[in-house]
Amino acid sequence: MHEFVVVSTTSGDHAVAEQIAADLVDRRLVACAQISGPMKSIYRWEGTVEFTDEVLLQMKTLVGNVTTVKEAIAQLHPYDVPELIVVPIVDGSASYLDWLRKATQPE
Repeated sequence: MHEFVVVSTTSGDHAVAEQIAADLVDRRLVACAQISGPMKSIYRWEGTVEFTDEVLLQMKTLVGNVTTVKEAIAQLHPYDVPELIVVPIVDGSASYLDWLRKATQPE
């Protein structure tokens, strides 16, 4: 199992993505977060093909934090079914991964 992961979600509102990112960084559940976009998301929802402008929120954390991060996103996110994808980080610079580990430890 990998020690580090990237957790991704999308939001239709840049301010919501910032709020989620700031909350999770403040709580030391994620080390950092990047918000990119806008982008166009095309998906089927309740029988209709939707075209929505969204932003992508990517967060780096420890695999041990994933459950709590998912719970926090479920509470903070306005979508009924927010995108939530977790991808392992298979390698990275030792200094960055060390910083990531330290940034997600309780004070």
